[in-house]
Amino acid sequence: MDAAFQMKTSISLLAGLVILGTGAAGQDWPQFRGPDRDGIVPGRMTVASFPSDGPELVWEMAVGAGFSAPVVRLGQLVIFHRRADQEVVEALRASDGESVWKFSYETEYRDDFGFDNGPRAAPVIANGRVFTFGAQGILHCLDFETGQKLWSVDTHREFGVRKGFFGAASTPLVLDGRVLANIGGQDDAGIVAFDAATGETLWTATDHAASYSSPIAAPLDGNTLAVFFTREGLAALDPSTGQVVYERRWRSRSNASVNAATPIVMGDIVFLSASYGTGSIAMRLCNRKVEELWAGEGVIDNHYSSCVRDGGTLFGFHGRQEHGQSFRAADLATGKLLWSHSPIRAGSVMRIGDRLLLLLESGEAMLVAASREKFEILSRAQILGGETRTFPAVADGLLFARDTDSLVCLRLWSE
Repeated sequence: MDAAFQMKTSISLLAGLVILGTGAAGQDWPQFRGPDRDGIVPGRMTVASFPSDGPELVWEMAVGAGFSAPVVRLGQLVIFHRRADQEVVEALRASDGESVWKFSYETEYRDDFGFDNGPRAAPVIANGRVFTFGAQGILHCLDFETGQKLWSVDTHREFGVRKGFFGAASTPLVLDGRVLANIGGQDDAGIVAFDAATGETLWTATDHAASYSSPIAAPLDGNTLAVFFTREGLAALDPSTGQVVYERRWRSRSNASVNAATPIVMGDIVFLSASYGTGSIAMRLCNRKVEELWAGEGVIDNHYSSCVRDGGTLFGFHGRQEHGQSFRAADLATGKLLWSHSPIRAGSVMRIGDRLLLLLESGEAMLVAASREKFEILSRAQILGGETRTFPAVADGLLFARDTDSLVCLRLWSE
């Protein structure tokens, strides 16, 4: 961080930050992409613009390797990163970054491509516990208040998982006392459910290899289903039994393909998107039938980040990260491309009211109108200095974001 950035600590946010709207926006962010895993900040608060020199820096800390996203519950931030040969789960006071507890364990994971040896999947805070899934496939359950280890499972060893391109990266879904994980194991252990209290295996399902996409819970056919985007495609399951209710293959013919984006659900429509010559697809899931609404390349083909929606409008990054991207809007139900802006660095997107918050790999944050009409930058600020790929978190008016070296806490609004 340069000196100008450090000076933000002494600047009053209220002098330059414009806030629109009312309503409770100080909710928790206990899992990847927020409370509902949809990338949407709860409440009706909207950040209209940044101060001229960016949001106020509340605190900052050095972090280890990894792309794991921060999560927040009851004023406590949990981060998951790697220092030397240890994967570290650390709880901090969200308001000032003071350490609450720390848990670590040895890891031997090495990235075959030399990108990063740290964890990818975000922690999940649920029912007084913290669940983490390390790059080597070790699933841990810790006590949220103390960090005490309650149980762990070496999923790669237990289920015979072959090492993938980038390690285990799918954030598990905690639902109704179960931890559902895209393991990619042998003998129909593609998806596995564990008892959240004990770590006992409850059921296994599918022969799908693991992807880097994180599953979501969605109401479909009057029931809550666990919706996975595995390496093979869609698998929507009954979380209590593991029965596959809906299945649809959606992956590239290339062995080098990667499915990484989180599914998007609107009513009975499920949207999946991937790069590597795969494209996107919208399906209606009803009465155990899969109806394809539209499919193909060239609409919004997500590489590693996921779309967000505002009503029936999708917003997201299109194209391969290394080849250059565009940022796009499309109609979810029809696949009609509404607009496209390029060039733009790859990044992530969340929605805050009627604004989109883009965090680019360069560490630049952009506020963009969530508009079907055009791409319009409303405000921008450099908030990080290193390569930034991790999805941020927002809780109690604070933005938590990290790059390769630093985690920052910035004030977006005052509660």
